[in-house]
Parts: sequence; structure tokens; C-alpha cells
Amino acid sequence: MAKRSAAQRRLQNNRKYASARGTDERISKTLRRKAALTAPIDDLPSNLLRFEPKSPKRPPKTPLKPRNDSQARYITAIRSHRLTFGIGPAGTGKSYCAAALAAEALQERRIDQILVSRPAVEAGERLGFLPGDVEDKFAPYFDAFRDCLIERLGKGVFECAIKNDRIVAAPLAYLRGKTFNNAFVVLDEAQNCTRTQLKMFLTRIGEYCTIVVNGDITQSDIGNDSGLDDAVRRLRDLNGVYVHEFQRVDIVRSGLVRDIIDRYECP
Repeated sequence: MAKRSAAQRRLQNNRKYASARGTDERISKTLRRKAALTAPIDDLPSNLLRFEPKSPKRPPKTPLKPRNDSQARYITAIRSHRLTFGIGPAGTGKSYCAAALAAEALQERRIDQILVSRPAVEAGERLGFLPGDVEDKFAPYFDAFRDCLIERLGKGVFECAIKNDRIVAAPLAYLRGKTFNNAFVVLDEAQNCTRTQLKMFLTRIGEYCTIVVNGDITQSDIGNDSGLDDAVRRLRDLNGVYVHEFQRVDIVRSGLVRDIIDRYECP
């Protein structure tokens, strides 16, 4: 076998040196990284101290704008009272305004959780005929609030909040024994609550929470057993409680809805 030339030997030596040097650099880099993780804060390089984790993109904040004077009073009432009743016909923006203010409070970190509930009257409070677990069965009742919260928070933030239980949707029957603390709680379709159910819900109120109870007393699906009118009469004079009554002229969903309600309710 022919002897290698001096140039070939130098090339071979250079390759071995480069390989060894690269290994040494990788080992040194690993050691420096480990040292940085265990070093005191004061000893870390300035470029590491300036590091900030990326946060999910949020849509630009757009203030909630009332569409009429009645909505403006309702929004002001929710912001300034612990318990607000929103009473009135469909299409007046009761649910949307409540959901938008809840999103605003969560976004500004004034609360830890948004809780949305309503009586699942159509399923007899047992939620047994729909497939899946409780969350799956209650999902259809949460659709209106879901759309508003996604609009106000952004889909990514909304989904993250759902996974972390920062936004919770639960049927009224599952709230017994809970306490509302540091939360924005909305009870929708409260005209379908019995007196006992509404009493149970209202006695869940803890510290640092905002409670909104919405409903249309004229559209109760449980006949004369609705507890909403009873609760309004009992509590409207309490300190910290506000009762806001929407009228048919306050309907903002569409002119046709207002006309339909007039035909059904006017003699």
C-alpha cells in the first residue's frame, strides 16, 4: 500500500482536530447552559434577564358600545353593582352585554373565572338524552355566550381559558354546594328557574364577584312556577342589587323581532 503524502497526513490530522474541537465546543455549550439554569439570578447574563416568554396574540381591545340608552344603563349597572337583574324581551342584548363585560373583566384580570349557567329545562335538568359527558350535553345551551366570548377574547385565548377552567359553562343543577369567588357569573334564561333553584343560585355568592341574572318573565317554560319574578320582588331594594327592565322598544336584534313580539303580546 502506497504511503500517504505529507499533505494527506496534514488533512487527516486537521479533520481529527476539527472533530475533537467541535465535540469540546458542544460539551462546553451544554455545561454553560446547565450552569445558567442553576445560577443565582444576579449571575445570569443580561441577555437572559431580558427574555420574556411569548404570550398568545390577543385582538385589540374594543370598548363595548351600547346600542341605546337602555343598554347603556344596563352596562353601567353591571359595572357598579354586585347583583344585576336584566329583565325584558328577547333581542334586547341582555346576554351579549353580560358576556362582553365578563370577557372584559377576565381580560383585565379583575376576575379569575367566568361562569355561565342556565336551567336546562328541555332536558329535565338530567341532561340524559344527549350523548357525551355533562359538558357535551350542556354545550348547545352555551352557544350564544361562546360566540360572544370568542368575538371579544379571540378564539385562541377563549380555547385556552376553557382548557384551564377560566371559562366554565355548567347547568344550574350542578352549582349546588359551590361558592362564587373572584368570578363573573351569568345566569341566563332565569325565567325557567323555580323559586328554590333561584334561591340556591343566589346563595352561592361569595367575595369579589359580579352576578348577572337575565330572563324574560313573559316567556317562562315552567308556567307559573317561575322564581325570577319572585326574586326581583324580594331583592330589588337591597343594597348592591339593581333591577333593569328592558322594554319592547329596546329590542336591537331586528325590527321584525320587535313586530313579532308586538303581535304575540299586544291584544
